[in-house]
Amino acid sequence: MTTFLTAGAQDAETTLLLAPGAGAPASSPWMGRVSDLLAEAGLRVLRFDFGYMAERQRTGARRPPPKAEALVAEYEAAVEAVMAERGARRRLLIGGKSLGGRVASLAAAPLFERGHIAGLVCLGYPFHPPDKPEQLRTAHLKTLTCPALIVQGERDPFGVPSEVAGYGLSPAISIHWARDGDHDLKPRRSSGATLEDNLAEAVQEIVSFAGGLR
Repeated sequence: MTTFLTAGAQDAETTLLLAPGAGAPASSPWMGRVSDLLAEAGLRVLRFDFGYMAERQRTGARRPPPKAEALVAEYEAAVEAVMAERGARRRLLIGGKSLGGRVASLAAAPLFERGHIAGLVCLGYPFHPPDKPEQLRTAHLKTLTCPALIVQGERDPFGVPSEVAGYGLSPAISIHWARDGDHDLKPRRSSGATLEDNLAEAVQEIVSFAGGLR
């Protein structure tokens, strides 16, 4: 049974389901802050951990996460749980931070085709491992038909603008670049931007994206 952390009104028009990255749980301060900002903007946000992270939380053992493909069934189960809880009356988006977003992107196409979700939101998508730009994780993103928004830092070691521009991503995908942001969207002090600025802009983009979906 999937356990959710919840932020936002129960009757919100849009629910966003988020899974965290490989190294931090759904209860991390970063995930909590983003969820609170989205809730303040009118979305309902549900966060959950994959089984390996829940086990890590229980035991403290830090084994590597499974491959993203092996986690798709868990994400689909979380979607089913949300649908059972909320019904089909309101808009459901899926996504996550880094690994969580990648898993959601792998699950998105069939869920969208079945009418279970309206869109995908990825926060810091891992286009490739740091310092290994040849190991791309983009094949499924070239033909994606599910509307998608990727929020990416301009300095993200998992994919920067000059790299992503050449990936031939599906026209269903839009990208918002967080000013001077790293993988957590955090800019350098010398840039003149702040993390709160970047998070606020990211939330605005997500709200606008959600509002344009059917």
